Amino acid sequence: MKTDTKIIRSVKLKRIEDIAERLHIPSKHVIPYGRHIAKINSALLKDLEKGKDGKLIVVTSMSPTPSGEGKTTLAIGLAQALKQFKKQVMACIRQPSLGPFFGAKGGATGSGYSQVLPVEDITLHFTGDDHAVVSAHNLISSIIDNHIYHGNKLGINPDRIVWKRVSNINDRALRRVKIGLSGDAERFEEFYISAASELMSILCLSQDIQDFKRRVKNILLAFDSSNRPVLLRDLKIHGAVAALLKNAIHPNLVQSFEAVPVFVHGGPFGNVSLGCSSLIATKTALKLVDYVVTEAGFATELGAEKFLDIKCRVGGLKPSAVVIVATLKALRLHGGAKDYEKKDIASAINGLRNLERHIENIRRFDVPFLVAVNRFKTDTNDEIMEIIKRLEAKDIPAFIADVRDKGGRGGLDIAEKLMELCKHKGRFKYLYPLNIPVKEKIKIIAKEMYGADDAIFTKDAENDMADMERCGYDTLPICVAKTPKSLSDNPRLWGRPRDFNITVQRILPATGAGFLVAICGNILLMPGFPEHPMAERIVVGEEGNIIGL
Repeated sequence: MKTDTKIIRSVKLKRIEDIAERLHIPSKHVIPYGRHIAKINSALLKDLEKGKDGKLIVVTSMSPTPSGEGKTTLAIGLAQALKQFKKQVMACIRQPSLGPFFGAKGGATGSGYSQVLPVEDITLHFTGDDHAVVSAHNLISSIIDNHIYHGNKLGINPDRIVWKRVSNINDRALRRVKIGLSGDAERFEEFYISAASELMSILCLSQDIQDFKRRVKNILLAFDSSNRPVLLRDLKIHGAVAALLKNAIHPNLVQSFEAVPVFVHGGPFGNVSLGCSSLIATKTALKLVDYVVTEAGFATELGAEKFLDIKCRVGGLKPSAVVIVATLKALRLHGGAKDYEKKDIASAINGLRNLERHIENIRRFDVPFLVAVNRFKTDTNDEIMEIIKRLEAKDIPAFIADVRDKGGRGGLDIAEKLMELCKHKGRFKYLYPLNIPVKEKIKIIAKEMYGADDAIFTKDAENDMADMERCGYDTLPICVAKTPKSLSDNPRLWGRPRDFNITVQRILPATGAGFLVAICGNILLMPGFPEHPMAERIVVGEEGNIIGL
């Protein structure tokens, strides 16, 4: 079996101008970043707004293993499969983050014959969008402290600054630090991973540059000594922040192994943030092609719920179908296997309880769906077929996905079923209305998505909710930050937990992005590296190629 690196070295990429021309994108909107990468001017969406939308397919999963279940690989593979039916198709995925790339999970550009290329560029610096987010985010932090140093005319309470600094590299040493040691403004500070930055979510939810600038102005940074909110526009730096991000708002166009056009744009994590690629990329793609395949971070109760309740609500999107990815590894893990890497039919069958919960979650949104069992090289046919048989016995459409080793050919039956599902006019609905109290929205998510008995709120969370209600932010949707390892907020509760509560520690504002973040359990907004991170395996070869991706 060829390695991912050997596979990508074997393909001759098409010029990015040719990819854009196939999509009938006018050359004036194509901004080349070398031979195989381009930004597509966000203004193109306005030129296309009267056109008909294609069908939107969302790829999500059951609760994953630590290494993930291959949602990106499947999204790219299914786009390639749809192309083989002579359909105009695009994939829309998130930009990989340097944190997981150098940490435990590696990159997020797919695998085998279902990769998005050029891998090295996309995985590392790409078009600089992530660096722009980090620079703009930390400019805001710097200006806050600078304002306090120069007299603090806004009366900012240093103990109530809710805007934290960010880094795009995992660094547990930055979770809590003391700053200002050289002057009179010492205070404690926290760093979050850049994928949790509100600016990253704003980038992904803005519909054009004007909407982007409006959202930036409305970011809540702190409270003053009288408990009044201090917004970004009060510091008069919204223009500078927008200037740093003016190019980042344009979607990045690349291609898959089989030359399917792919937008790779935006990178918020699904466990601590929105978990979806940009709205501009998705809406532009829907105007350009017949089918758009996109992915939502982690499982149905995280990325998919946020995609359907936040992104779809903001953008007026109506997904035509959902693909729930399952793997034998995840089924074994959530079925209680001691070693989920090894064959264990009994544990895999037991793990169906977890998958069934995620199927119930998608049914709550009234969107047609199917289950794709993503084949790994160590999987056995008897195990896979037993799972397929048990799902089909419950009238759940289930298929084997073999797109890693076969490319689009490995997903033809899934693509055919998706085209059939997309013909149905769904009754897509949101999980909750916006005009109910914050606490009720969180309880609905906890009960309906996680299977919790209730949501318990700490004193800090109660105080946060009071602040949000007092400032008029209580009608915003909820973005839950919790562990992806379990349906609950306890990473050790595998399978389908029962008889548990969700503990809400804090409610943080993301008022520019347009949602509130509910911090649940012991979730960390700044990850750390494992004892032996992936960074130890990466070297640059004699010809300048990166080895160990």
